[in-house]
Amino acid sequence: MSQMKLKKFLLRYYPPGIILQYERDGVAKQKPIDLLDLTPDVDIEVLLSQIIRQEPLISENRRPALRQLIERLIAKMQEPQHQNFQLFKVLRAHILPLTNCAFNKSGDRFITGSYDRTCKVWDTYTGQDMHTLEGHKNVVYAIAFNNPYGDKIVTGSFDKTCKLWDAYTGQLYYTLKGHQTEIVCLSFNPQSTIIATGSMDNTAKLWDVETGTERCTLQGHRAEIVSLGFNTGGDLIITGSFDHDSRIWDVRTGQCVHVLSGHRGEVSSTQFNYSGTLCVSGSIDCTSRLWDVRSGRCLSVKQGHTDEVLDVAFDSTGAKFVSASADGSARVYNTMTGVCQHILIGHEGEISKVAFNPQGTRVITASSDKTCRLWDTDLGECLQVLEGHTDEIFSCAFNYEGDFVITGSKDNTCRIWKAETAAKPATPSLWHGIGRAHARGSTGGREKLHRAAGAWPCVAGAWPCGAGAWPCGAGAWPCVAGAWPCAAGAWPCVAEAWPCVAGAWPCVAGAWPCGG
Repeated sequence: MSQMKLKKFLLRYYPPGIILQYERDGVAKQKPIDLLDLTPDVDIEVLLSQIIRQEPLISENRRPALRQLIERLIAKMQEPQHQNFQLFKVLRAHILPLTNCAFNKSGDRFITGSYDRTCKVWDTYTGQDMHTLEGHKNVVYAIAFNNPYGDKIVTGSFDKTCKLWDAYTGQLYYTLKGHQTEIVCLSFNPQSTIIATGSMDNTAKLWDVETGTERCTLQGHRAEIVSLGFNTGGDLIITGSFDHDSRIWDVRTGQCVHVLSGHRGEVSSTQFNYSGTLCVSGSIDCTSRLWDVRSGRCLSVKQGHTDEVLDVAFDSTGAKFVSASADGSARVYNTMTGVCQHILIGHEGEISKVAFNPQGTRVITASSDKTCRLWDTDLGECLQVLEGHTDEIFSCAFNYEGDFVITGSKDNTCRIWKAETAAKPATPSLWHGIGRAHARGSTGGREKLHRAAGAWPCVAGAWPCGAGAWPCGAGAWPCVAGAWPCAAGAWPCVAEAWPCVAGAWPCVAGAWPCGG
């Protein structure tokens, strides 16, 4: 009979949850307890009893520690909302228009893609151009970090190729070749072991991150694939196509699980909710549709927009979703009831991008009217207009804490906006060193990238490493004689200080890697 032993609790702020680090027959594993419905007015003792009753790893004597974690999650929810975003930096990012921008998980770095055939890596806090990723022979259209790890970047281009890069050094790992036409969408799976690319050749492909080789081709769409994304577990992927359909695929086999038919126009955007039970699609038929993932059945059709729906998004818990339209409005829906809670009106041009902040309390919309708007999701009111770009804005994103925003425009600039309540950077240089060490690795060659189960930097964004995994050899991190940062009793060389005991670095709000 297998033996399981709980080792650590780890916090995840967005969406709220607790990660259990445990050993099973000597092998380090992790298991999430999702608390997607957690609210400040929850009866903590009832919730504790429910968790202890349902989770065999947690015994009654763990109740005090578990209570403390839930109290911290609630305290996080009750922190003041970030507001009054001020222009922090204007980056003359590229010589030709931008195509996209994206944060890493911690928000201390972001990337921009451009028609100038490059991707640039930026330091959020200084505005410094860290690396220029060169090599594509046409427009760099789709870009992504391998969040939550943030040590790799993938770029997809109109040159039909995809490239995998080291986020810290700018080194090219692989060029992924196989598509017949332009690559227009891509994504890492949450475990950072697979890259998915979608192309105008009507196919999507899955690639192995460790080897740079093609795993399989997802065939079945009859027109261009313009949207794709993995579920949280990484075992399913959704694709949206100009053939009016979306499809859900089994990542392991490459087989189509469901064809989501019903739209009467091209599908523009798709996304899973966090739990992976639902997905949403938006279409140029002016509607969005909510689907049941298990059955593939359409649960509801959201009407009301008078022009194409260009983007859709869930909040971090999946409690709400939003649609953005060429009619200049966005609509916020309650996922469970299907009710349209708010119509966000104010833009004077189409909205091409929409996103929730991590807390789910704000929505940002990017428009061809050269502005972004911040909206209160509870009241449906516009809180702020971010002005200054001189051409249409097509990309916008919040960082992990929700206190920084980046906007990308056809005016060739990227703007960084900082909330007046933004915290100071949380010692980014400390975990940059960790990331670089991981990128170099100790395996030689082109790395073994997150291959071993439980190896750093651990699945689901949770830290720390399994027994013996990098860099926890001999049970210590990394406290061999004289090794950083253990000089003269420096952190973390005290018993049980590492990792993630109450208050120990890096488990402060928003700090890597225990902020979620």
